[in-house]
Amino acid sequence: MTTTQQAHYTALRERVLPRVQQLAHVIDGTFTVGESTETFVSLNPATNEPIATAPVASPADVERAVQAARRAFDEGPWPRLPAAERARILRRIAEGIRARADEIAVLESTDTGIPITQIREAQVLRAADNFDFFAEMATRITGESYPVDTTFLNYTVRRPVGVAALITPWNTPFMLETWKVAPCLAAGNTCILKPASWSPLSATLLAEIVQEAGVPPGAFNLLYGPGEQVGEALAAHPAVNLVSFTGETTTGKRLMRVGADTLKRFSMELGGKSPVLVFADADLDRALDAAIFGVFSLNGERCTAGSRLLVERTIYDTFVDRLIQRVRNIRVGDPLDPATEVGPLIHQRQLARVQGYLALGQQEGARLAVGGERPSDPALARGNYLRPALFVDVQPTMRIAQEEIFGPVLCVIPFSTEEEALRIANGVKYGLAAYLWTSDVTRAMRLAPALEAGMVWVNSQNVRDLRTPFGGMKESGIGREGGFYSFEFYTEVKTIHVALGTHRIPRMGVGQ
Repeated sequence: MTTTQQAHYTALRERVLPRVQQLAHVIDGTFTVGESTETFVSLNPATNEPIATAPVASPADVERAVQAARRAFDEGPWPRLPAAERARILRRIAEGIRARADEIAVLESTDTGIPITQIREAQVLRAADNFDFFAEMATRITGESYPVDTTFLNYTVRRPVGVAALITPWNTPFMLETWKVAPCLAAGNTCILKPASWSPLSATLLAEIVQEAGVPPGAFNLLYGPGEQVGEALAAHPAVNLVSFTGETTTGKRLMRVGADTLKRFSMELGGKSPVLVFADADLDRALDAAIFGVFSLNGERCTAGSRLLVERTIYDTFVDRLIQRVRNIRVGDPLDPATEVGPLIHQRQLARVQGYLALGQQEGARLAVGGERPSDPALARGNYLRPALFVDVQPTMRIAQEEIFGPVLCVIPFSTEEEALRIANGVKYGLAAYLWTSDVTRAMRLAPALEAGMVWVNSQNVRDLRTPFGGMKESGIGREGGFYSFEFYTEVKTIHVALGTHRIPRMGVGQ
């Protein structure tokens, strides 16, 4: 079965890749290479061979895209369509994604190195769900009324804000692109999508599906290029009203600085160093499964990865022994092989970054219990492969326990008391996610609010309900998206005051 599936995905890749070898921007409904002759190459992380060439948007291309989005918002039909009509178009996008799910998954897996099963079942289908969900939400955007006796009716309405720059990261790009595009369009805004240069392929499929679904020209635009060139130009542009960014904290800070002069809105989902707290009274089998999946799925390249595992001392040795055996058995291989659990890291630079932290951790005195080496299989020699790594006996102040590695590396830290666990968990600059494992409900209710994280899961891995807010505290970001919280960002609240009677108006300028 696995061999048959891999052959299917490999054959599909050979059919699809020639269609995307030369990518193009989308400006005002037209695919175009733009005015610049500058390009960049996307590499297959499994082989480091080129798979596609993309244009780099010039300043003139950025200007054209912004003006197209501006016209589409100020004069075009999209913001003026009834919500039910926008919802029908968004549902057609969801249908288009599901119809091309295998094609999207193969391109995404080839471009990112993430195992096909994790892309196909979780990421692509969730991307379709995003459009269905926000299609429904579009019809539920309502205001509130504040009547005052019989003299006034005050009420609020929500209106789209304008032109949005949507800047997405290189990990799970397709799903995260839909996570931004769907609520943005649902609210009636227009947008320019700027995908990451390390994983540009699937964005072109999204653009095709958006056009086929009937989104009018200019409402959705797509630009390729480096963040410091294209992303910053979008953030600084006075005609761009909103910037939604997912990525590294330092980059997010820079975008906010360049966009500050025009007082635009920012939604920032940034880095993380999320703790997993395991108490002795937890369901240890489930906690073990969740801890491993939470940091090693998606090749460890996920913002909500539980990369710090805090284990109560009374079970520490036993839990670590089980952990070592499981990590040693993780299957590393070709991302198109359905049996693969960890594929290659996305880029040679990211591989070098992670290897640097592996060396640093050992210099700091942590024990590398298993992994961290390049696989011996000659078939994997050309790719950015790295065996999942497990550091044990880590001190909370070590850099490997403080800084985001963004790779398949887990740091295990012992603790003795609930207070110590909370102090260690909160003792980093990040605050995106946290995971708590205990059978003591009162402990869970005490600790969950005390953990400095925007999202806390109790006795669960990262299972997302689309209705709930997503976002972090501290240097993990600003704002929340998800459910109706997305419309706190993508809509403007306007208050309308209607006088119902002849209330008293103070008179001025009438003399003595």
